[in-house]
Amino acid sequence: MKNKSGLTPLGQAVLVEPYEPQLKSQVIEIPISARERMTQAEQRAVVIEVGPEAWKDEKKPRAQAGDKVMVSAYAGMLTTGPLDGRQYRVINCRDIFLRIVDEAV
Repeated sequence: MKNKSGLTPLGQAVLVEPYEPQLKSQVIEIPISARERMTQAEQRAVVIEVGPEAWKDEKKPRAQAGDKVMVSAYAGMLTTGPLDGRQYRVINCRDIFLRIVDEAV
């Protein structure tokens, strides 16, 4: 996965992009403003890039670019990629606590 955001995480930072899992059926349309607020608390994210100091004290990294993960609620800060205008979160590497292996579609 190539980082097209224009942002590079430093130290123990991890750049993630929040995502919403696919719903089996969409019955209710959620307004964009409400979806943006939900994204702030959303715990699912795709790892975009990992800082060079992330997980140095662990035997193997918890995640790598392209992995779907769960992160601590409200971890890090929201930012917008200057090149692509998409919304990202910059979190501490310790805020990733599990990898999503499979999801029901």
